Amino acid sequence: MSTRKWLNCRVQDLQDKLVALGHAVSLPVISRLLKRRDYRLRVNRKTVEGKAHPERNRQFEYIRAERAWHEKAAQPCLSIDTKKKELVGNFKNAGQIGCQQALKVNSHDFPQDAQGRAVPYGIYDLHHNAATVYVGHSADTPTFAVDNLAHWCQHELPQRFPTATHLLLEADGGGSNASRSRVFKQQLQALIADVFRLTVTVCHYPPGTSKWNPIEHRVFSEISKTWQGCPLRSFDVLLDLLRQTKTHTGLTVQAHRVTQLYKTGVKVADTVFDALNIQLHEVCPQWNYTLYPRSLP
Repeated sequence: MSTRKWLNCRVQDLQDKLVALGHAVSLPVISRLLKRRDYRLRVNRKTVEGKAHPERNRQFEYIRAERAWHEKAAQPCLSIDTKKKELVGNFKNAGQIGCQQALKVNSHDFPQDAQGRAVPYGIYDLHHNAATVYVGHSADTPTFAVDNLAHWCQHELPQRFPTATHLLLEADGGGSNASRSRVFKQQLQALIADVFRLTVTVCHYPPGTSKWNPIEHRVFSEISKTWQGCPLRSFDVLLDLLRQTKTHTGLTVQAHRVTQLYKTGVKVADTVFDALNIQLHEVCPQWNYTLYPRSLP
């Protein structure tokens, strides 16, 4: 015997090799012998985390402290992120659904057969356990993300936090709200801090830790459960399924369609970026910063 502990071959292949060595063994016997030694078909398991960032734990503790301060001061704490993009059309959706006959969908998921590609951007209010999902059909850009935040601040912030002066955003380190994105910072300054006179603090999760962002396991996972096995045949169906998402702990989800088109590749000039009223934090400044409202002209 060798030290090799797995084989990528069929039972029939094993039988052929045994016969070539002079051992006449039936397929059922080979299967029983393999199972007796705990050889079974298995899938890969994502358990190896890889090398962690040296400041990973420090950043988690800092996010927890910032959240505690904002909650104690009755200031809004939002978890933001973009859910997996979905093709809208008569396509297969992963999961099972109770029905008498299986729903018939397209054999292939060709983009040209779709009504469009949905880009669900979520905003989760940790204090009220309420989420709002903005479904676009264009590019997932920083401008798209901040426009959705501005809509939330205009329509939902006055109802839930009428005296708010600060705003905490917990975001991933990449995507439309990336920690290195100059456009994201510039748009937050112009559309959130200056317009609503809010002190906006942003805390990004370290690389490879997005699953700890609250919106991931409290909202997006529940949305996936709601529409599992349901073909997203139109944007109206998608929005309706989003609004149906709820939990026993009181989660509610609102959904809005965003029809505006967003361009990619937008740049922020150095002069514009230098005019931001931004302060990097002493703790992990690459992930934590605060934008203050600029003086009114």
